[in-house]
Amino acid sequence: MFSFFVRRLLVLIPTLLVISILIFGIIQLPEGDYLTSYIAELESQGEKVSKDQIAFLRQQYSLDKPFITQYFTWLTGMLRGDFGYSFEYRIPVSEVVGDRLFLSFLLSFSTILFTWVVAFPIGIYSATHQYSWGDHGLTFLGFLGLATPNFLLALVLLYVANVVFGTSVGGLMAPVYIDQPMSWGKFLSVLEHLWIPVVVIGTSGTAGMIRRLRANLLDELHKQYVITGRAKGLPPFRLLMKYPLRMALNPFIADIGSLLPEVVSGAAIVSIVLSLPTTGPMLLAALQSQDMYLAGSFLMFLSLLTVVGMFLSDLALAALDPRIRLHGGLRR
Repeated sequence: MFSFFVRRLLVLIPTLLVISILIFGIIQLPEGDYLTSYIAELESQGEKVSKDQIAFLRQQYSLDKPFITQYFTWLTGMLRGDFGYSFEYRIPVSEVVGDRLFLSFLLSFSTILFTWVVAFPIGIYSATHQYSWGDHGLTFLGFLGLATPNFLLALVLLYVANVVFGTSVGGLMAPVYIDQPMSWGKFLSVLEHLWIPVVVIGTSGTAGMIRRLRANLLDELHKQYVITGRAKGLPPFRLLMKYPLRMALNPFIADIGSLLPEVVSGAAIVSIVLSLPTTGPMLLAALQSQDMYLAGSFLMFLSLLTVVGMFLSDLALAALDPRIRLHGGLRR
């Protein structure tokens, strides 16, 4: 197990290096750069930009250097904790992210917790009460959750809150705390507003997880070892928890690598609709304005979450399921 842990850990370094090259290269594929967009914006407002001013700005933003030089500057800076300079905000990337990264983590963790807490009891009940009225009703609700886009649910919630209750549910904190440093009052305000985006974002994920858990658990419940356990007189709850449910969790453990970055990046549209100060809208704006260091750093952060998540899921699968072997080849 230890050798498997070390090997998987060593693979992370070249994987992240290749990902960083791809990210930086893809960001620079579109024609032009941030300065091109900035000059076009000035000219659309009737302002003239001289060639000397263009050369000065390009040198100031280090856009006159070759691709490889810009990449190594960005890479070595990240290793030192310097993620580059945001052209759009005209401050370092680390200062731009700031509270947004913390709020995104809080929202993502709460959404995942909500998804698992709600989905698992319902999925287990549906599988153990197959074709009952409760199973049919929960299946119908699950299909509704899968068929309803998150942003549409957010729009409906905004409309109902304004028309019926005469209040606004947008934002992740009270207006008085916007652009203020984190404090105990601001944190409590965030918790007070957090449940709305958590329910909106977690709805489709919860519905999908219910259907998957039900299908996996039904498959395990009809296997021979479960029938043998029942024949030996094992209590139903103990039999369910010790074997079938444990085996049915494999796909969910394997999804750890994609779950967190999917929630962080997939909530961008909902964040725009609900005016949430998270990293999703920031990434979208950075890609539109070609703010390469801000967009690249955030994409690198998502890649790091994916790679580390896959590493942790491999370790958890090896510990959870004894059928999974860490070494290839035949055992004699």
